[in-house]
Amino acid sequence: MKLKNKILALIVVFIIFLTSGCGNDDYLKAENGSILTNPQTGQSIRKDILCRPSEDSDLYQIYVENESQLGKKLEEIPKCEEFQVFKEYDGLWKTLLVKPLAYIILKVGYLVNNFGISVMIVGLLIRLILLPFAIKSMKATNNMQKAQPEIQRIERKYAGKTDNESLMAKSQEQMLIYQKYKINPVSGCLIALLQIPLFFAFLDAINEVPAIFEGNLFGMHLGMTPWKGLAQGEYIYIILIFLIVATTYISFKNSMKSSQNNEMMKQMNAMFMFMIVSISIASFSLPTAIAFYWIVTNGFAVLQNFIIKKVLEKENHHKKKIIHVKWKEKKRKK
Repeated sequence: MKLKNKILALIVVFIIFLTSGCGNDDYLKAENGSILTNPQTGQSIRKDILCRPSEDSDLYQIYVENESQLGKKLEEIPKCEEFQVFKEYDGLWKTLLVKPLAYIILKVGYLVNNFGISVMIVGLLIRLILLPFAIKSMKATNNMQKAQPEIQRIERKYAGKTDNESLMAKSQEQMLIYQKYKINPVSGCLIALLQIPLFFAFLDAINEVPAIFEGNLFGMHLGMTPWKGLAQGEYIYIILIFLIVATTYISFKNSMKSSQNNEMMKQMNAMFMFMIVSISIASFSLPTAIAFYWIVTNGFAVLQNFIIKKVLEKENHHKKKIIHVKWKEKKRKK
């Protein structure tokens, strides 16, 4: 579980890193060396864009004025409607993950005529692709809950014993319990490691396609940050902050219910509070398009986990019922 905590901490660091733009050389810089932001929306402006914004947009003019930082002429960057995935090689990360995701977002955006809706649709599709892993993770959590009483019994049995013989015996007994309940101690971490690259590639894809931040959805500009919106008196952006924090809180709170170990719960609670505070602060600087993605995918995760939990509870109840029936039949025969 220590490995899992380290992975969660890594996720937090990356979330803050990506959403705040701190220390990232992929952003345009102002004359004073700070990250350049769109004065109209407050959005930090990336220089490593995959396609150029519309020529009639505020973003286009900003890129024209800072063309020297792009490393190429603005006209050499394709229009978003003409973007191709494999036209040039940009390393494994971009070529195999970021560019294909950006291409899908663009195609869906042109199809539904709104990039905000496109980001949410593609985000949900990714969640659906990862659904088998989520189910596997929930089953592992369910099995771990069943095994907790026996694991705690072993912990009490070997409490204070530090000799090699006792430690080896403890490890062997724990492995027998893991085998009994079909638990793989590192499976949850491996599943997390599979999801993390896709998650960050998707965020990169959003940030590197300026066209996504040009439109509007639900009366909100997709490039506007809640902080800038509130500064302009557009208090509708408070709803975004509330939904980001609420969906994140519920999502992470549900994921913590698997542990019955007091020491582990203390560690998880501390990390949980740190994550909520960090994400709450970061939510003020998130462009609306990314905020919509975060809210919808987190909301989907909450609903998904609720359904999977109910299905597993039903399966467990059914298994217990079968065992009880067999026990009664065995007793009657005696």
